[in-house]
Amino acid sequence: MPRHSPPSITLNSQDQASAVLAGAWLVCAIAEEDVMPKLKAGLKQAEAKAKTGAGSQNGSSGLRWDLSQVTALDTIGAQMLWQAWEKKRPQQLVLLPEHEGLFKRLEEVSAIAIPREPKPRLTRVMQLGRTMLTFFEHLHDFIGLLGQLVLDLMRLVRQPHRGPWKEISANIYRTGFQALGITALVGALIGVVLSYLSSNQLRTFGGDIYLVNILGMGIIRELGPMLAAILVAGRSGSAITAQLGVMRVTEELDAMTVMGIPQGYRLIMPKVVALAISMPLLVIWTDAMALLGGMLAAQAKLGMAPQFFWNKLPEAVPLANYWLGLGKGAVFGILIALVACQFGLRIQPNTESLGQGTTSSVVISITVVILADAVFAIMFSNVGY
Repeated sequence: MPRHSPPSITLNSQDQASAVLAGAWLVCAIAEEDVMPKLKAGLKQAEAKAKTGAGSQNGSSGLRWDLSQVTALDTIGAQMLWQAWEKKRPQQLVLLPEHEGLFKRLEEVSAIAIPREPKPRLTRVMQLGRTMLTFFEHLHDFIGLLGQLVLDLMRLVRQPHRGPWKEISANIYRTGFQALGITALVGALIGVVLSYLSSNQLRTFGGDIYLVNILGMGIIRELGPMLAAILVAGRSGSAITAQLGVMRVTEELDAMTVMGIPQGYRLIMPKVVALAISMPLLVIWTDAMALLGGMLAAQAKLGMAPQFFWNKLPEAVPLANYWLGLGKGAVFGILIALVACQFGLRIQPNTESLGQGTTSSVVISITVVILADAVFAIMFSNVGY
């Protein structure tokens, strides 16, 4: 392979101002540290002289460009010159025939008009209508999913020996047992925080013994089920949506349909049943950890003995609140599983839809859980007091 001389640019101002280019204008030579600054400076001087030169009326027409001594030229070198010429060929240009094709292609590319992105034509009313249509579409699919779940449960009751017990057991392990660590940590911390905040206010009015009432009612009736549901929605709900979405992307769901394997009976129902079983157990676990953290904080802050705390707790919290919390846990688990499966089945076979569907699943699951908790608060406002 022949060795070329480095690229250079020389400005002459004898009879007529000219820029003489020589050497190999190749990317491997231009990219060198000591060459690139010199070429840029030379092109800027030539461009300035072309605009201010004698007889120049339209840009670079007053400067004569001589490229006859250029031994080699590639796209990068031609692009540098084309930018210096302000994307138009100079009127006085000496060019070798073998380099003519590069600048012709640059002229053709510069002449292409880049279309602008069309502005959205949807008005606010139309966008609102599209949002409402999407909502009713989700509602329709959710009702269909709920109806299919009822049919699958009836089939399980009729033929329990042919039920997907392994799938149910595996989902209970993933959504229940593997979530014990995070729920215990968050529950204990919430108990400590609630105990410290409440003790500061109760000490002002001399009502230290009512700390047990506040912790018991707040945790067992409201905070325990809500904390467990939010953690499960972010942890297990997203995992369910991602699992079904990946099966959609890899066409496993289509293969199950072709093979005659019912998706609802083998995929949806085991997840719903597993969360309906594991969520009440997680609520009990979260309640216990939160009360334990609150008890330790009460002992440290108020000097309240743990024995007094446990003896006072059954009197402060009626048993109906305990059953109400377990009922909330079961309902929250079913809702989280249904929403996660709903968004997982609607994912399109591409990775962008997978990410959006998983995010939407978590947000909608938490929103549905909060709405359901508000309904429970209204319906059972006179229960447990």
